[in-house]
Amino acid sequence: MAYPQTRLRRLRANESIRQMMRETELSAADFIYPMFVAPGLDVKVEVPSMPGVYRFSADLLAAEAARAREAGVRAVLLFGLPPSKDEEGSGAWAKDGVVQRAVRLLKSSVPDLLIITDVCLCEYTSHGHCGIIRNGEVDNDATLELLARTAVSHAEAGADIVAPSDMMDGRVGAIRDALDAAGFQSTAIMSYAAKYASAFYGPFRDAAESAPRFGDRRAYQMDPANRREAAREILADVDEGADIIMVKPALAYLDIVSDARALTDLPVAAYNVSGEYAMVKAAAANGWLDERRTTLEILTGIKRAGADLILTYHAVDAARWLQEGT
Repeated sequence: MAYPQTRLRRLRANESIRQMMRETELSAADFIYPMFVAPGLDVKVEVPSMPGVYRFSADLLAAEAARAREAGVRAVLLFGLPPSKDEEGSGAWAKDGVVQRAVRLLKSSVPDLLIITDVCLCEYTSHGHCGIIRNGEVDNDATLELLARTAVSHAEAGADIVAPSDMMDGRVGAIRDALDAAGFQSTAIMSYAAKYASAFYGPFRDAAESAPRFGDRRAYQMDPANRREAAREILADVDEGADIIMVKPALAYLDIVSDARALTDLPVAAYNVSGEYAMVKAAAANGWLDERRTTLEILTGIKRAGADLILTYHAVDAARWLQEGT
């Protein structure tokens, strides 16, 4: 019916009725906290372009992970910074690599925390690309074996979920086959299924020291202008055995998150990436935005678009803000 019989404001009149009518509920259980593992001992270095985000050595990482778990965050995603790099990125699958050591430590010190590991070579290669370079290009098929080897090494260390972020064709199937052959049939794969070649990754590349030394990643990451292509990427990873699919970045790609939700019944994750985090931090530092309200609004929007899981550097703060009430 038309106004005055229809008065939509009736269901917004106070906080109690607003909470009762709320269509999208955000929870700390939705969050995955990305963390950076550095070599050495007693290392805690803030990332200049990401205030509040640190590179931790494994010994200090455990305390930060415990802090996240106490706030209600159930999962972390680990990125490694190796002590040295080479052309193949051999530190990625080293038995005593930075991520492998961190996984073992976290499993013993925070046993109820879900451990997800990033599977890629860019942090470990001297050239900064996500695979083997041949004739000036990333060789897709030669890279698959190394990604699979990395994923198995993470599973051997105790990772619950491996998350390939390289965007090589066929890597989910290669990793699934390798995990199964090594006896890790229960290790899940969270695939960066629709990962775009985005300008929003800049602060992350500072944090992970993973910027390419030549060229860029547009030959393997997706063109930001493409929407239909994302469906092909997502469905390919589903067919190859992914257990969770991810869209990255989140904020400028909410249409892709929504499409992913419609395409598959698998859990959908969305990565609220470093540039999105840094923009909020910079605006808040200048008094232009309220960090708490802005962050929770962004995270709610990502979930409303269809994400079941949200990877965010704001995970711990957001979890505490939700505990305190909005």
